[in-house]
This record gives sequence, structure tokens and C-alpha cells, in this order.
Amino acid sequence: MNLKKLPPTVRLTIEAMQNKKASAITVLDLSGLGTFTEYFVVCTGFSAPQVQAVCTEIEEQLYKQFAREPDHREGRRSADWALLDFGGFVVHVFSEQGRRFYNLERSSRAKARACALPAIIPETVPYAVRE
Repeated sequence: MNLKKLPPTVRLTIEAMQNKKASAITVLDLSGLGTFTEYFVVCTGFSAPQVQAVCTEIEEQLYKQFAREPDHREGRRSADWALLDFGGFVVHVFSEQGRRFYNLERSSRAKARACALPAIIPETVPYAVRE
């Protein structure tokens, strides 16, 4: 999978996560599996305010550039996990503890291609595919 092949909304989500200094950004490609969504975009925030700031930045950027709002939100007031469901992709913003507990990468790895993204994603550098 190539970063340029991701939908523009997913790429913008990754940029918004980076703007708010989210860590361990990963895209799980669920396309072709007959699931309810094409991608999970997962990241880690290091405090409750950062988790909330990442979600706010994603929502603001997607609305500003694509007039997109999440179909569903979960856990925005939680310190461990927040979810934004945009239909074609679902965003998971975890605390470190929440990410270890839910471990989406491991539970989805048998079905999906997990792509760990570098801290800064220049358009010319492909991201690493984790097996």
C-alpha cells in the first residue's frame, strides 16, 4: 500500500494527527475484507487533553477541506480512547494504556495489512508495511 493511494480524507487525518503530535500513527487496511469500513487510522496521545485535541483537529480539518463530519463519535470525554467514524474509515485515538489494552493492530493483523507511518510523512517517502 502506498500513501498516495490512500483516500485524501485519510491522508488529511494523518496530517491532523501529526499537527497535534500524536504518536505511533498506523493505518489498518481493511479493504476487500467485506468489513463495515475500509481503514482504521490509529494513533496514540499522551494525555486526555492531547487525545481530545487530536480528535478536534481531525474534525476541524475534515470539515474545513471536505465538509465531512463524523457519522458517529465515541469516548471523546474518555482519557483512554476516542473514536470518530467517518464511514469509509474509522479513527481511533488512544492513550498509551488504552492502546496496549485494545491492541487493534494485533487483533486485526490476521485480516488486515498494518502500515506503520513515520513521524513525518513526506509525500516522496513510502511508509513501512508491518507484517
